[in-house]
Amino acid sequence: MPRRTPVAAGQAALNAWLASRQQTSSRGSDTPPRGSDTSPSSVAESPSGKAETSSSCESEPSPGEAKAVMTAVRYTLEELAARAPGNAVEIRVPPLGAVQALPGPAHRRGTPPAVVEMDGRTWLELATGLLAWEQACESGLVATSGLRADLGPWLPLFAN
Repeated sequence: MPRRTPVAAGQAALNAWLASRQQTSSRGSDTPPRGSDTSPSSVAESPSGKAETSSSCESEPSPGEAKAVMTAVRYTLEELAARAPGNAVEIRVPPLGAVQALPGPAHRRGTPPAVVEMDGRTWLELATGLLAWEQACESGLVATSGLRADLGPWLPLFAN
């Protein structure tokens, strides 16, 4: 699969995202790690009926930050597809990107037999090793379906 995101731009966006995370953590944020605090006092009911932790409430990123996150997500998705070529699993990070990867039976039409879906922050944390695959699945940050929907052997893409 040819890359649509230039490698240099993707690496720069990923580095910018990592730097912004380090700045946030160096300011002494007392937000617990994602998925770790599920006590009743920290869980709120969302309009969709799903429980959300208070750590999921963050300020909106600036347009420049949003573009960097979008580029970083697309770059890392393309990197996964390059390292694990195939069409057996569709990895979705709506609305930022999606890719088909991993060896196995090719998918051609309709909903793929194996799907992995998550938000952009979770994907970048997984791709950089800031979040373990098992922890993300157990805490509900990742939705998976299908027998081949295990990205654990392929992550992290980049050492933290």
